[in-house]
Amino acid sequence: MSDFTAAVATAEKALRDLFPATPLQLNEHLSARYGTEIWLKREDLTPVRSYKLRGAFNAMRKAIAAGSTRHFVCASAGNHAQGMAFACRHFGARGTIFMPVTTPQQKIAKTRIFGGDSVEIVLTGDYFDQTLAASQHFAAEHAAAFLSPFDSADVIEGQATVAHEIMDQLPGAADLVVLPVGGGGLSAGVTGYLGAESPSTGFVFAEPMGGTSLKTSLESGFQVTLDKVDSFVDGAAVARIGDLPFARLRGFSPDQVLTPPEDRLCITMLDMLNVEGIVLEPAGALSIDVLQDLHAAGELAGKRVVCIVSGGNFDFERLPEVKERAQRYAGIKKYFILRLPQRPGALRDFLEMLGPHDDIARFEYLKKSARNFGSVLIGIETTDPANLTALTKKLDASGFACRDITNDDLLAQFLI
Repeated sequence: MSDFTAAVATAEKALRDLFPATPLQLNEHLSARYGTEIWLKREDLTPVRSYKLRGAFNAMRKAIAAGSTRHFVCASAGNHAQGMAFACRHFGARGTIFMPVTTPQQKIAKTRIFGGDSVEIVLTGDYFDQTLAASQHFAAEHAAAFLSPFDSADVIEGQATVAHEIMDQLPGAADLVVLPVGGGGLSAGVTGYLGAESPSTGFVFAEPMGGTSLKTSLESGFQVTLDKVDSFVDGAAVARIGDLPFARLRGFSPDQVLTPPEDRLCITMLDMLNVEGIVLEPAGALSIDVLQDLHAAGELAGKRVVCIVSGGNFDFERLPEVKERAQRYAGIKKYFILRLPQRPGALRDFLEMLGPHDDIARFEYLKKSARNFGSVLIGIETTDPANLTALTKKLDASGFACRDITNDDLLAQFLI
């Protein structure tokens, strides 16, 4: 047993004072779909509904034991803040949590609930970089320990306890572990532990298409800071992989990193909610979503696969957006700008082109002053993408000028 795996075993034992091991469940639905064993490591069932509690707890445990500090600082608007808050209350330590001013009240309230009187929340900065800078300045000024969400050896060690539990729970070695990637702390910990204790286990990484910091860095051979990040997958949308995580992950191939589109993740979230009753945040769906890519590539057959479900902190106020994005990705909802002739019967002519399963979800005149034509924003929902293809052909054949703006990000931002 290496020093690292021994330290992880110690951390895992200490964690039992905080919560029991999260379940590792054979998922019959996914196993039947892909024709192999699919196990889910349910990190959405920790007390704070994500694995982030593990790293925060371990880093704080070691700092307190060393007598270095009992005051901890972090910058986070999500799972890391909640994990640190929960651990602060457990240890009776002081926590100062910096959050952007734009953080939703629901996340602020949950962090306060988990931390109680042990934590103070400071709202500062419109953007996370501003919040991070303020938190690090505060930590230095007050001789407090800045607790990174992923760029810390003790945090990585804590996240690796996920792998220790998997080995205890799984009936035999895993052939493949699918890991969600944000800053890289979880992946660095799990690959480090299983690489030593289960060398036959392979790894696949999943990071959102709008935040491919690991894949881009592996392709370049050095850490890359992305110019732009899509924040939809807020638990994994990181512009730069952590220094320590990248040092431990740089030996992997960029081909091992899959990058599912954000809108497709929405389909997976809805599928797990409707079929399994499992509530996932976008980052929590990453490892499950890429199973379809692995299956299509023939990389699942005959394998025992473990997907780490990284989080379930989903605000149901986002559900309409998730449904909308899922429908658009699946091709069963589209938006058009229709140039409608200003004559009696023109609207009726259009309506008669709709099929029995086509439903108008949006209808809005955009230009009411035109003498001969009027522009209409129209949204159509249906049951099969082929129905919208058929509708488009009917419109073209009938001379209706129509433009599909479903995937036009600029127009969609202003009109949809």
